[in-house]
Amino acid sequence: MKLNVKHSSLSFICIIFASFFSSLTYADSAKDAWRELVSEQFSTRAEFAFVENNPELPNVLIYGDSISIHYTQAVRAELASKANVYRLYLNGGDSSSFIKKMRKMHTIMQNPDLKDAWTFQWDVIHFNVGLHDLKYTKDRKLDKANGKQVSSIAEYENNLRNIIKYLKTMAPSAKLIFATTTPIPAGEPGRIVGDAVKYNEAALNVLKDHPEVIINDLYQFTKPHHQKWWADAGNVHYNELGRKSQGEKVASVIISQLTLKKNTD
Repeated sequence: MKLNVKHSSLSFICIIFASFFSSLTYADSAKDAWRELVSEQFSTRAEFAFVENNPELPNVLIYGDSISIHYTQAVRAELASKANVYRLYLNGGDSSSFIKKMRKMHTIMQNPDLKDAWTFQWDVIHFNVGLHDLKYTKDRKLDKANGKQVSSIAEYENNLRNIIKYLKTMAPSAKLIFATTTPIPAGEPGRIVGDAVKYNEAALNVLKDHPEVIINDLYQFTKPHHQKWWADAGNVHYNELGRKSQGEKVASVIISQLTLKKNTD
């Protein structure tokens, strides 16, 4: 009798699982897969729109936090007809989440079951981490008075070393560009003025061992214009002029590496 009960229970469980999986819908195109990958928070924003790949053009990936989200469209405008410009499907966040997010994106978008899965290679990867590492939070809210810093400088350096190792393995032929973290304004609720300098120094210390990685010093580019470009007092984000200017700077560095790569391939 006990054996029959076990068989009955197992059959019931199998029926439940079969019913569950049969109710799931699976993307059969890259566009559908991308739509499922992007969260509802970003689903209507142009920065996260699906990019139709033109096989005649090189492929560029932008990885970064909200600063990079805001300059993505300016980069695309500058590189129109020159490159396919993709970006990460969400906010890049702190350095500890970099590899996990990249792996998720590639696993989903390179799924061979998709009729038009990503099969292309990255020619340039422009990336940044730091702004979310140096922040202080408590109960998931910015709080530099009572919160804990997300990543110590030592943790940040170690994460950055792992990121570079991962990128060189994942995209061995890609030109890598690291962008320094932009300035912290006075009055920012979860970040301390001057920490961007400290974390940039840490990043540059790591990059001494990787001279093949190009440095796009967005900190030095932005600093002289900070008062004019910031969105509001105490806000790490930038207004339209700042975003456009940063995007043009990013695009110019990317173009220089695409040109170099074309001439050396």
